[in-house]
Amino acid sequence: MTRNELITQIKAKKSFLCVGLDTDITKIPEHLLGEEDPIFTFNKQIIEATEDLCVAYKPNIAFYECYGVKGWQSLQKTWQALPKNCLSIADAKRGDIGNTSKMYAQAFFDEETSGLGFDAITIAPYMGNDSVTPFLEFEGKWAIVLALTSNQGSQDFQNFENGEGQTLFSYVLDKVNTWGNKENLMYVVGATRGEAFLKIREHAPEHFLLVPGVGAQGGSLQDVCRYGMNKDCGLLVNSTRGIIYASQGKDFAEKAREEALKLQQEMEEELLKAGIIA
Repeated sequence: MTRNELITQIKAKKSFLCVGLDTDITKIPEHLLGEEDPIFTFNKQIIEATEDLCVAYKPNIAFYECYGVKGWQSLQKTWQALPKNCLSIADAKRGDIGNTSKMYAQAFFDEETSGLGFDAITIAPYMGNDSVTPFLEFEGKWAIVLALTSNQGSQDFQNFENGEGQTLFSYVLDKVNTWGNKENLMYVVGATRGEAFLKIREHAPEHFLLVPGVGAQGGSLQDVCRYGMNKDCGLLVNSTRGIIYASQGKDFAEKAREEALKLQQEMEEELLKAGIIA
């Protein structure tokens, strides 16, 4: 999916919602456990219930690879079930030396080789240029680089300042910007940061930002939009637990849709306020 195609979908659906598929078999409704592949059955119904309300899906790879071969089979079937008009993101947070990163990119981008053909992958940039650029060599694919996260340990490194007062996360943004462009690079920025989006936009004014943390983690959609939205929207706001675990009953897909609809309606209001849609 190209940048223009993503923007078109945002305007058409009046949404910049990304649904996280961090599917934990211990949390899905009990009546699904007798299915041949409970995780895929759960995912498929969530996708079918929400696909007209979101523009992206983001399976967290750890929730699949922990089950070995069966987990990868669930992941493959889930990817195949994702609508083609939604950006598919492998939340894998890979990042290693060049030849290893090349293999990771092939694993998630090259359907002919691996059976997976995600549009995008999350990447940890700590090892530098050769941990990111192999992913950018795949035409039409996206590298989504960790920039400023909202987990407890993020303070350990990301806000470290050098002698000139520059934070590590802003240095990362400036450096990674030289390796790609707004057509193949996005950044992960946690929603609980609020006004920090102003600083992010100083360094990445036009890039899309993948924003976890709205909903169950306490992030404010309104603050994210106030400080982080640009003329093209420039945001993919992810919600996982608040949507996919909205119910433990047989109505889980219906309840997931209700929660996704609430967010989509809030997003429509923000897009209208910004003049991105009329």
